[in-house]
Amino acid sequence: MAERKRREVRNEKREGSWPSPLVIAAPASGSGKTTLVLGLLTALKRRGLKVAPFKVGPDFIDPGHHGAACGQVSRNLDGWMCGEQVVRENYLRGCAGAHIALVEGVMGLFDGASGDSDEGSTAEISRWLNGQILLVVDARSQARSAAALVKGFVDFDPRLRFAGVIFNRVGSERHRELLEQALCSTPGLPPLLGCLPRNDQVNLSERHLGLITAEEASFDYSAHADLVEQSLDLDLLLAAVSGETAEQSPQIMSFVEKVVPIRIAVARDPAFCFCYPENLERLEAAGAELIFFSPLQEDIPQNIDGLYLPGGYPELYLDRLAANITMLERLRALAETGLPIYAECGGLLMLCEGLNNQILAGIFPAQAKLLSKRKALGYREVTFKTDTPIGPRGTVARGHEFHYSEIEMPVAVGRSYSLSRKGGADLGSEGFRYKNVLASYVHLHFGSNPQLAVNFVQFCKSLKN
Repeated sequence: MAERKRREVRNEKREGSWPSPLVIAAPASGSGKTTLVLGLLTALKRRGLKVAPFKVGPDFIDPGHHGAACGQVSRNLDGWMCGEQVVRENYLRGCAGAHIALVEGVMGLFDGASGDSDEGSTAEISRWLNGQILLVVDARSQARSAAALVKGFVDFDPRLRFAGVIFNRVGSERHRELLEQALCSTPGLPPLLGCLPRNDQVNLSERHLGLITAEEASFDYSAHADLVEQSLDLDLLLAAVSGETAEQSPQIMSFVEKVVPIRIAVARDPAFCFCYPENLERLEAAGAELIFFSPLQEDIPQNIDGLYLPGGYPELYLDRLAANITMLERLRALAETGLPIYAECGGLLMLCEGLNNQILAGIFPAQAKLLSKRKALGYREVTFKTDTPIGPRGTVARGHEFHYSEIEMPVAVGRSYSLSRKGGADLGSEGFRYKNVLASYVHLHFGSNPQLAVNFVQFCKSLKN
């Protein structure tokens, strides 16, 4: 049966067609979306299928696990940061050559940037992409009530399509029977496609910013795949989504010919792993040649025209980071010579004098410290108050902020950003400047303003010339 279905799915994938996604959603965070997605990605890879993985929202950690599980880059689909057109383009590019697209939702199905609309939610992304929703329900401590919950979600927005329901953390065979009876006896509900039993072996370790990242350790997702294959009707699920195709072709990025390539070094290792893939793609499309390096164990590459320091977990590797004295000294020297440097969150921390009294680059005369409680979380709209390496005064872009640290930045340090929340609430000034260094806690998504990548490459080029 499995072999026959694999052939059927492959036959449905035609040249020029683009799969509509299976959207893994839930009533709330913690229902088991990531467990199911990792199991599905690994199980589908076992069947020889190429899966295009995606994550709704601004998260970096889940996409890292997606990529480790199926061997494909996982992309963020964020309605608030990027808007419908860019979300569609990013999705369709990610689907190239794939047999099936799998989108992991964020929080609850209808949770997003607003309480009175589906803006920024999984529901919004599913509508835009004509997706089919697989609703994952944590069924602990309930039986027939679970059907009432499912009915509420199915009826809440009639524009959405549901492929089926998965009950998670099912305690026994009798519990499963009660849940199946409840769903089958309630008119108008999607089919039950499986019940996942309680299984602590598939739980991934967590800490202050979420799960342990895939970049830090080698993860084995075979237990997730075994759980899915033993508990779900995977053939029925594949039958529900095979043959579903998108109605438009992908927008192809036009790449600038690299006659004289602009070399931009990009930090990438377990300490600096929070970077939207599209940011890098847009830099390349604008004419950049990206050279990746590890600040934990390498010096900054030679003969570069710019430097990109993404976020991550530098606080977990302070000893190793501080011990790389050659890299830190060269970072200071490059900043002094006017090299364009763009840094986000963890990259900003490395540019400070120190973090938790550990000496770092010292480009900004500021100390950073970790807090026991979260300092900031949420979407941010950024308006540029001055000209910067990634855009002139008046530029507007969107991003996300999430950290447990704070910085005592002197007033004398220049600020280039005016920050606001969704809805316009003023959050003050940020975007710290020193010569051609721009650093911020905000992770900007270059899809929110495609000119950002072009501006940075052109700025680097103007100094090279």
